[in-house]
Amino acid sequence: MYLCKKHFLVKTNISFKHINKLAIPALIAGIAEPLLSITDTAIIGNIDVNATESLAAVGIVGAFISMLIWVFGQIRSAISSIISQYVGANKLDEIKTLPVQAIAIVVAGSLFVLAISYPFAKQIFQFYNASGTVLDFCVTYFKIRIFGFPFSLFVFAVFGIFRGLQNTYYPMVIAIIGALLNVVLDIAFVYGIEGFIPAMNIEGAAYASIIAQITMAVIALILLLNKTAISLKLSFPFHKEIPRLLGMIGNLFIRTIALNTALFFATAYATDYGKEYIAAYTIGLNLWLLGAFMIDGYSSAGNILSGKLLGSKDYKTLLTLSSKLAKYGFFMGMIIAVLGFVFYDFIGQIFTKDPLVLEQFYHVFWIVILTQPISAITFIFDGMFKGMGEMKYLRNLLILSTGFVFIPTLLFFDWLDYKLVAIWIAFTFWILARGIPLIIKFRSKFLPLVSS
Repeated sequence: MYLCKKHFLVKTNISFKHINKLAIPALIAGIAEPLLSITDTAIIGNIDVNATESLAAVGIVGAFISMLIWVFGQIRSAISSIISQYVGANKLDEIKTLPVQAIAIVVAGSLFVLAISYPFAKQIFQFYNASGTVLDFCVTYFKIRIFGFPFSLFVFAVFGIFRGLQNTYYPMVIAIIGALLNVVLDIAFVYGIEGFIPAMNIEGAAYASIIAQITMAVIALILLLNKTAISLKLSFPFHKEIPRLLGMIGNLFIRTIALNTALFFATAYATDYGKEYIAAYTIGLNLWLLGAFMIDGYSSAGNILSGKLLGSKDYKTLLTLSSKLAKYGFFMGMIIAVLGFVFYDFIGQIFTKDPLVLEQFYHVFWIVILTQPISAITFIFDGMFKGMGEMKYLRNLLILSTGFVFIPTLLFFDWLDYKLVAIWIAFTFWILARGIPLIIKFRSKFLPLVSS
């Protein structure tokens, strides 16, 4: 359901068919950004010159850019939450001016980040323990890819608008086009086409990603203007929900800083172990993120439907929704895990032929696989809490799980010289420390409301 120029529906359907109608397109749309990174990883890992160093650089820069996108991309969840609640309350007409104001805020923020990060690229990646050839490649790759950042955030904001309007189809279309274009351009630019395009190696991957991001932004703009009644004419004063939106974004911002603190520690430690370790970690992280975003389809459905159900005060259906989504997400996680074990050796060889990198990757890949079902349930409830606007609780939980679970676990197992295994054990405990409290909090809040 979305704000059509003709009609909208109010009734909330949580059947398996309807959930998947939202979840599957959201799943496909959600993997757009990690797919850009994983394509870069696979193609860069197989170049003829400095493949390991280039792969390491892509991993380090990818971690930093992912951090930026996660921090500022929270506009998607915030705007989706508010719009879906207005949909549930049947008051959608009251929020028509909010989307363009939200887009303007996030794009302005992205331009500010670009302006302050570009001149300090070398210092940023030295902070990640990069040095020598790896550092040089980091700077080169980043100074190209960062220009795609504002376009990515614009797309994220538009995705949030469509989600709030109960529509995940158009984000899926945008994502598919962007991902396919990136694959084609990656191959053409990285390896070159004899007589037409010179091989640009790591720079080619960066240019391919930017073109894909710009294309996605243009398509998102066209669909938003033509398929919804939302205007992109900026008007003032600010909508009354802007303070709540900024409050949500602020809480999610702090939360994401905590999330990326964990990611920073993991990346910095992996880099310090050596180039083979950071290369192996890069492959593992990208596969973990790909799996996470695939599962995130059901999280997105939870985000969309929970906000609407909360807006309509239908707590019984909200509780039923949580149980259904947890089952679906866990099942999806198990499928990913089984596929990972079946294609264990093949998956590693997609990304690199370096035996030293593969050795380290295979040493930890089983942990990456086993975390998928656990991550599924955590992400489901995370999405539902975002849909309900419970950003403060999500903020506090992630701060505590990072500071008191992830970092101590990493430090302890690193002290035991577990290296990459230490990182992935820390990620596993971190996911558990986030998921269990969310389940307890959700049930303790809504079970009494249903029983009364």
